[in-house]
Amino acid sequence: MLSIVNNCVLLGSRTWNVIKRKYVRRKYPINRKKEKALPIFQFPTSADWDKRVYAWGLAEHGALGNQLKHKNYKTLRYYQCPKRLHFGEQYKVNDVICGYGFTVFTVKSSDKYKVFGTGLNSDSQIGYHAPRKDNPLGVIVYPAPIELPFRNPLSAEVLHLSAGRAHLLVLTNEGVFTLGNNAYGQCGRRVVLDEEYSGSHMVHCITDVEGSAIKQVACGQDHSMFINEQGQVYSCGWGADGQTGLGHYDNEWRPSCVTGDVQGEKVVKVACAADCVLALSEKGVVFGWGNSEYGQLHPNHTQVNTAREVLQCRGLGKIVDIASGGTTCIVLNEEGKVFVWGYGILGKGPNVDRLLQPSEIPSTLFGQNEFQLNQKVVSIHAGISHQAVITNSGDLFMWGLNRGGCLGLGHVKNQFFPLRVSISASVIKVSLGVDHSMALCKAFV
Repeated sequence: MLSIVNNCVLLGSRTWNVIKRKYVRRKYPINRKKEKALPIFQFPTSADWDKRVYAWGLAEHGALGNQLKHKNYKTLRYYQCPKRLHFGEQYKVNDVICGYGFTVFTVKSSDKYKVFGTGLNSDSQIGYHAPRKDNPLGVIVYPAPIELPFRNPLSAEVLHLSAGRAHLLVLTNEGVFTLGNNAYGQCGRRVVLDEEYSGSHMVHCITDVEGSAIKQVACGQDHSMFINEQGQVYSCGWGADGQTGLGHYDNEWRPSCVTGDVQGEKVVKVACAADCVLALSEKGVVFGWGNSEYGQLHPNHTQVNTAREVLQCRGLGKIVDIASGGTTCIVLNEEGKVFVWGYGILGKGPNVDRLLQPSEIPSTLFGQNEFQLNQKVVSIHAGISHQAVITNSGDLFMWGLNRGGCLGLGHVKNQFFPLRVSISASVIKVSLGVDHSMALCKAFV
């Protein structure tokens, strides 16, 4: 006998009793009254905003902006897998950048607070935060607003971010605001002997460089770089390895024009995670300066204090993206091929830790196969000791040292080949710190 009850087909009362007793019976019956009384939560983000933020890596210093608890109620030391950031559900996050133990976000807002920071704040690199007077916080465990001296707060717009070891650059339509440690002049202002950076209210503004508006900023470990409207590169800060590219090894607090082969070229991007700098011209030519201890820039020079064309990149096709880590360099050509050289975990396996010439990482390691012939890499990224790429399908692949689980692969072992990171969204941008990572994503269509 067949009967239908609540859209379920019953095979007779005896059969139904067996099914009910064996498979349907619950240990704790559902209380419908309590179920209806449960609150319904809705995040205050608008329905037309589909961006979301994921975080992973070391959590102890607050750079992940989440205070997750383990089942035994202990705070987690690190996230081995990407976790969706609650802050990204409350605010419309436009951009995210990782520094050395801290993270900064820009949000779309009509309020005066458009930049938020979390993590280490030993040198006020994410602003002054003191819940009690004269007791500034050295660690921020959840994103807090950064006070910036906008002339017109309501119409101000944040265009770009970059973070170094203990300083921050915020590019806006009113100029570049610099915060944090200025011991080497990396904030673009005079160095003050014995200046106390902890609990500092100091925010410096660089309106332009030699009369030209700034269009892009980039931080090294302790130096800063600026690209103006004409594509010229200016730099300031620590120059002991030639990373300022000014033709000397001294520190410089004034943003000054980089000398050498890059002059006369229109630069569209500069990349540096430590003290080895790569620059890319609109013609697809790669230039470099700074630390060349492992032959990244020149096989016979360990330091280069002026911009030189990186001859190793000739013959690789037109380069469309660059990335520079602590000891590793990466370039991407217009065909989507990734080339790597330098020292460390290069993505070529455990037996290849040093390359003087760029070597291609096989495209099959980034998901290209006979079923996905159109899969290719569209952007490359480098932290101090780990690297990442994003494909045109929104997939994220990472490899390198796995400090604190910063690769997001579900473990803390080093990864010698690129491996896909499991994120339930399409990745737009990824930022790599020393021991943590952040990804800005959008929902799958």
